[in-house]
Amino acid sequence: MKLKNKLAVGMLLAGMFLTACSNNGGNEGKKADEGSKKEASETLKLGNSSPLTGQVSVYGITTNNGIKLAIDEVNANGGILGKQIEWSEYDDKGEITDAVTNYNNLMQDEVEAIFGGVPSKPSLAIAESAAKDEVVFITPTGTQANITEGKKNAFRTCFTDPFQGEVLANFSKNKLEAKKVAILRNQSSDFSMGVADVFSKKAGELGMEVVADESYGDSDTDFKAQLTKVRKEEPDVLFIPDYYEKVALIVPQVREAGIDATLVGADGWDTVLSVMDQSNFKAIEGSYFANQFTLEDPSEKVQNFIKAYEEKYGEKPSTFAAEGYDTVYLYKQAAEEAGTTEWDKVIEALKNIKFDGITGSFTYDENHNPIKTAKMIKIVNGEYKFDSDLGVESNK
Repeated sequence: MKLKNKLAVGMLLAGMFLTACSNNGGNEGKKADEGSKKEASETLKLGNSSPLTGQVSVYGITTNNGIKLAIDEVNANGGILGKQIEWSEYDDKGEITDAVTNYNNLMQDEVEAIFGGVPSKPSLAIAESAAKDEVVFITPTGTQANITEGKKNAFRTCFTDPFQGEVLANFSKNKLEAKKVAILRNQSSDFSMGVADVFSKKAGELGMEVVADESYGDSDTDFKAQLTKVRKEEPDVLFIPDYYEKVALIVPQVREAGIDATLVGADGWDTVLSVMDQSNFKAIEGSYFANQFTLEDPSEKVQNFIKAYEEKYGEKPSTFAAEGYDTVYLYKQAAEEAGTTEWDKVIEALKNIKFDGITGSFTYDENHNPIKTAKMIKIVNGEYKFDSDLGVESNK
């Protein structure tokens, strides 16, 4: 081969080698370039997918209201690391398929962190997608245990379903002095099933007898058959772990069936009074549910939040609003402690954070679940009244 040809071939091979290196230089090189561009941006993009329409829209709307209130405050005070927050929100109607589509939209928006979903099923779907990209993911309200398990980039602001189940069983035994408990669960809901399973197991460990464990489907509206079985067992406590709209249907039928047990529920009960006719308030009087926030908290921080929320939205904030609000400040603290919005560094800061928010103070356990207390709420005269703070060593 002539020297000229040899040189040409050599140059061609060198060019191919350099092209291959630049293409493979791994995703790390690509991520570094993207990170540099984002660091140079004057704004900080955050977003979520949540139910803004549909059956559980009250959860998504109030969560996002809390988020946007916090963003307004943060932006008015200089933003995060000197950058103004730019917010994107997408409606998933509480559906998994829509949530995944929205996740892809958020990644196209080049967000630095995702604060969602809201109910547990879409939250899990988004968390699984986010784990592949390693973007910072914090669900304000998704309580299902496996949302964060095994995912180094996934965190939550709320406590978990297993934690609730254990706390509520302890409350039934120690505060309500129950000897016999019954369970009415939604077999179509991972949330309901998860809390009920832990409650049932813990109740047995505490020496309470689970005298009935009845279930229903998501589309059911008549619970007479299940409640007839429950009434025969004369339980001291009837545990109903479901979301507010289903609870509003069940509770009047409980009393119509002649059951006088104390009703106990999980945090899905929050806002239940808003969808009940006042003529049915007597049926739910004296009931208890676990929650993560109370309007009666006297701290200046909480009362300032309540006042600001009422001024902006013309109503009192729900727990979901408080959790959304906390999530913004949780991310802000982590980014500022990391000194950057780079995903891996913010994730590391979150793992070691000590956060004091509207819904309580916490650190994270190994599964990125906050170690915090539950607030037991009692329904009295059509109002939510704080009863007590309850917790266990950890939310595992």
